[in-house]
Amino acid sequence: MEAITSLFTDANWSPYAVGIGIGLLSWLSFLISGKPIATSTTFARTGGMIERLLIGEKANQRPYYKKIKLEINWQWMLVLGGVIGAFLSAIISGDFKVGVWVPSLWASAFGDNALLRVLVAVAGGIILGFGARFAGGCTSGHGISGTLQLALSSWISAIFFFIGGIITAHLIFKVFV
Repeated sequence: MEAITSLFTDANWSPYAVGIGIGLLSWLSFLISGKPIATSTTFARTGGMIERLLIGEKANQRPYYKKIKLEINWQWMLVLGGVIGAFLSAIISGDFKVGVWVPSLWASAFGDNALLRVLVAVAGGIILGFGARFAGGCTSGHGISGTLQLALSSWISAIFFFIGGIITAHLIFKVFV
């Protein structure tokens, strides 16, 4: 019983427990909605909803937004739940700290400038978003749901996610530091 209660108070979770949780969530997603877990379309959809707020219904006429439908759906709620869940987990585990914008690894390599850290994170997120749209899915769509379905394109994508991550980490922390 102690192992179960510590799961909610530990700052770091066992990758095995997390893997089992994601597997169960994937299974439930297919069972309940008939659709795989995926999140990157949510960010494109949210961008479209923001665009619709700024320019009106004209945004709905864009071919891509017609395809993905600018609506709050279960994937949108999954992303929101992930953010809320991470926040609650950080609070419950005692790991949440106000004003800590620069992780220690980043600070040791690039200094403690919070603005630089935020700008690099935003730039990385934008690049990641374009890559996910170009690849037809993100790490959760391809790496979890697609590989679960034994889709060749997802296995190729997942392999290149790892290769890209290894190269990027090497460049950031070996070449530039």
